[in-house]
Amino acid sequence: MDGGRMFELAERLAIAKSRQDIPAALEVLHPDMVLETPAFGTRAQGLVENERILARFFTSFPDYHVTLDGHADSDGTLVCWGTARMTMTGDRFGVVPNGRRAELSVFITFAFRDDRIAHERFVFDLSELCAQSGVSTDAVRRRLFGDASQAA
Repeated sequence: MDGGRMFELAERLAIAKSRQDIPAALEVLHPDMVLETPAFGTRAQGLVENERILARFFTSFPDYHVTLDGHADSDGTLVCWGTARMTMTGDRFGVVPNGRRAELSVFITFAFRDDRIAHERFVFDLSELCAQSGVSTDAVRRRLFGDASQAA
């Protein structure tokens, strides 16, 4: 797949996610799609899991919007960088956010199969999201990953 087509699919996904349009997002995903978000410690595989995790994400960040500011590709892999804007809401993370919209640098890698996105790794700084949302990074990490001091 050429770089133009890879970016076209990534851009369609970014637009769908920015509209919180899960059906449109699923249209560009491969049936075995893997979505990884290291900051949250999540990994979803397959369309059913991706639909579930996107719905949960949009519940937590109902005004999510991403812009892709640049990209590079090589050997079937696309890397994009840009800015995500989102307001943390609810109690998913065990904290009470300040209601302000965060603006974060994001880096996203994509792999493709059968003219669809087969893998996405969405990377951003959890500490920066927490700082802009007025919450403790330590409290959010404990909620997401458990108490690291007990794991030994």
